[in-house]
Parts: sequence; C-alpha cells; structure tokens
Amino acid sequence: LKSNPSNNEEKEAQTQLTKSDELQRLHSQALSAYQQEDYGAAISLLDEILAVCVWDAELRELRAECYIKEGEPSKAISDLKAAAKLKNDNTEAFYKISRIYYQLGDHELSLSEVRECLKLDQDHKQCFSLYKQVKKLNKQIESAEEFIREGRYEDAISKYETVMKTEPEVPVYSTRAKERICHCLSKNQQATEAIKLCTEVLQLEPTNVNALKDRAEAYLLEDMYEE
Repeated sequence: LKSNPSNNEEKEAQTQLTKSDELQRLHSQALSAYQQEDYGAAISLLDEILAVCVWDAELRELRAECYIKEGEPSKAISDLKAAAKLKNDNTEAFYKISRIYYQLGDHELSLSEVRECLKLDQDHKQCFSLYKQVKKLNKQIESAEEFIREGRYEDAISKYETVMKTEPEVPVYSTRAKERICHCLSKNQQATEAIKLCTEVLQLEPTNVNALKDRAEAYLLEDMYEE
C-alpha cells in the first residue's frame, strides 16, 4: 500500500487485514477450546480458519487430533493425509495414519502408511516398532486365509489363535479371528463349537453377516432347522 496507494487497493488491503485479525482471534479461541478439551468447539473454529487457510498443515494436524478425541478417526485420516503432503518429511503424520488404520482393523493400509514413514526415516523408532507389529500380524492373517482357501481348516484355526495372541489389545482383531475360526469349525463339521463361537461374535456384532451365515450352516448340520 505504501509503495502504491490507490483507493481500490486500500479497501482490499483493509479487508484482508480485518480478515487476518479475525482469523487470529479464531485461532486463539480454537487453541483455548482444545486445551479445555472442548473438541467439538475447536473443530468448528478450525473449520472456519481452514476454509481460508487451506494449506496450513499444523491446523490440519490440530483438527485431526480433535477428531481422534471425538471418536471420528476416518475424518482425522483425511486431515493427516493432507498434512503429510503439505509438510516435507512429515513422519509423524504417516505414523498417526498408520496407527488409526491399525486400530480400525485395516492392517493392510496400516502397513503401507507405516512404510511411507520408514521411507522418510528408516531409524524412526515408533514407526519401526509399529511396522514390526503390523507386518507380523499381516503375515499371520494372510497365512490363515491361505489355509482356508486350501481347505486346511485345522491349520487356519491354529493360525487365527496365534493372531489373537499377537494382538490382544485391539478388539477388532480378536473378533475377526473368532469369526473366521467359527467359519472353519462350521466347514469342518464341528457344529457345536461353531455355534458357540459364532454366538460369541454375534453378541459383539449382532449384524455380522458372516457369523450369521456360518452359524446357520452349523445349525443345519445339527438338524436345528428353526434356528
């Protein structure tokens, strides 16, 4: 403005200055809401700022943290993916994306994201430790599924029992393992055990279609047609 004063530019500059003051005020409010653990309020303030400051990686990371706290991990992933692109060597974002996928039970996507982290820094301690865990689990699940395709149900059962030991902390993996073991038991004509295990899965996930189908097959083996 000082170098080239003119009415139009002055208006434009004043508008932008007012807007930037407003955004700074919203930013302070968002940080304060985050510190007070009012994550919903922080998200709506950050929505307003990010509508203007689209390329701000740190704000996206902050909003992702709020989404995680609010139990909306898939929304956090899209912010973290943007942050990973916007900031060079953003190992932290890849690590967090990989962890979220892992907690959601998507071990394959988790593995590919943690590999991205290690491409940037092969000595990254957290990523390396997560990589080892996910790779081990991934391999066991793949191997169990291979046994099922080959009709080697006993082997598949024992492999899925190993999966439950490998990851006892994240419930989705033991539920999925039990669902697949029930499938194997049903295929293996072990109806009573299949019914028991599928019922366990259905208490956790009443709409699990696979468990319903496998339990139905097991009921057929026992001539329990009504069930």
